[in-house]
Amino acid sequence: MSVLSTPRPPAGGRRALAVAAAAIGSVAVAGAARAAGIDAGPVARQPVNVTAIVMFTAFVLFTLGLTVWAARRTRSARDFYAAGGGITGFQNGLAIAGDYVSAASFLGISALVYNSGYDGLIYSIGFLVGWPVVVGLLADRLRNLGRFTFADAVSFRLQQGPVRTIAAINSLVVVLFYLVAQMVGAGGLIQTLFGLPYGYAVVTVGVLMILYVVFGGMLATTWVQIIKACLMLFGVSVIVLLLLGRFGFSFDRLFAAAIAAHPKHAAIMAPVAQVADPLSAFSLGLALMFGTGGLPHILMRFFTVPDARAARTSVLWATGLVGYFYVLTSIIGFGAIALISQDPSYLDAHGKLRGSANMAAVHLAHAVGGNLMYGFISAIAFATILAVVAGLTIAGASAISHDLYASVLRHGRVNEHTEVRVSKATTLVIGLLAVILGIVFEGQNVAFLVGLAFAVAASANFPVLLLSMYWRRFTTRGAVLGGALGLVSSVGLTVLGKAVWVNILGFAHPVFPLDGPALFSLPLGFLGCWLGSVTDNGPRAAAERGRFDAQFVRSQTGIGAEGAATH
Repeated sequence: MSVLSTPRPPAGGRRALAVAAAAIGSVAVAGAARAAGIDAGPVARQPVNVTAIVMFTAFVLFTLGLTVWAARRTRSARDFYAAGGGITGFQNGLAIAGDYVSAASFLGISALVYNSGYDGLIYSIGFLVGWPVVVGLLADRLRNLGRFTFADAVSFRLQQGPVRTIAAINSLVVVLFYLVAQMVGAGGLIQTLFGLPYGYAVVTVGVLMILYVVFGGMLATTWVQIIKACLMLFGVSVIVLLLLGRFGFSFDRLFAAAIAAHPKHAAIMAPVAQVADPLSAFSLGLALMFGTGGLPHILMRFFTVPDARAARTSVLWATGLVGYFYVLTSIIGFGAIALISQDPSYLDAHGKLRGSANMAAVHLAHAVGGNLMYGFISAIAFATILAVVAGLTIAGASAISHDLYASVLRHGRVNEHTEVRVSKATTLVIGLLAVILGIVFEGQNVAFLVGLAFAVAASANFPVLLLSMYWRRFTTRGAVLGGALGLVSSVGLTVLGKAVWVNILGFAHPVFPLDGPALFSLPLGFLGCWLGSVTDNGPRAAAERGRFDAQFVRSQTGIGAEGAATH
């Protein structure tokens, strides 16, 4: 059936979206009224940012309308999980950039540069260098072997039940850690920028991400991510142009002003803090580099394109766009040092940035572009969170509905409509859980959750996915042991490290000395894959090794892949 000829959704679905749009608008208006003092409570509010609220409301209403459009074209499981495979390489590159670049990247990296200068670049470089790994090793083979999730590719020649189970568990852990961090970030961001109460912000994000996924599936999620990526790239480009205009478009003058304004002066142009503990820096770099190749919501994007060539194209576009973005955020960090670190209008009574250092990019937008740019960037920051949580939610829902329910519990004997209904029900549960956890973790330092998500992805998902494609002797036992060992070691070592053991649990000294676990958990993941495989010599293992040639041919040519052209 042609995508353009699919029937309209039931009137009830359209009415539900209309009611939801009205409800979201009411929340925004009510929040604005409270922020303006109409219903002032005992807690002091930030001054209302009318420009940001108007832009945010416009974005929400537009994307809800986009969700109605997508709902009319989402009729099958492939439509729901993979947008029908009809996204072009360029469009998918934009969507990947929108999915990958979170508010933590935009606000967090510029804040790190604002605080430490050159030291903050380790995150932007780490996030970026993971892309050559994906494009060189995974993208085209993943698209040729899988349908909806990366577990499709891993289990191609292995036992479906145990392999999909461990892959789904690992995916849900990664999604949950990432999702909670985004929800808490949303609450804090909107509380600071819009004057909305924390709970309003978290509930609003939860409701919107459920609407995007339940009604529009991957098609709506993709276009939300594309729009967000375009807005983000445009916004940071304008900030940088306005910033450089203040310094005669001279980087030398900009960096000289930053050095003069920062308390550490010239030390901000050299690595200091991050290399004080080289092992922790190396461990963090490993997680950021190889974690990209194990993030389920990113890997899932390769199934939205028609063939492996488009998958490679999308990664190339994403690499350029993400790299461009991270260069600009670094410049924004140095610009914030130069322009606002000594300006009392952006500082509190203690000489710190109002709303924490995470607001460096937003305050710089106001310094160079006034209230209009301040409101625009504020709205973009919130749109960023919406796009990322929608991608995470559909990845988590697909792990449960497609990998666990349809493939493991029902052994593939389930019709597409039932599977999609299960996925939508799962989306509601994940959304509710995300809202609850976001409220529970209010005010907590959950920055380590993003790093933990990358560490789990690198240690538990990446070794299994890579070896399933490239190592003939890889078996089901190796996949299960490697995935489980990578998961347990990455989470366990993080709990025993400083971020949890000292900062959250209150112990005096960490049991595990490094800040990140990947230096040990990543090799342990590969070790488990190797040990499980070499000790697995039964008839089943022999048959799995015998199917490697067929898998290799399909991974290279795309012959037999759903929707893929032979090339």
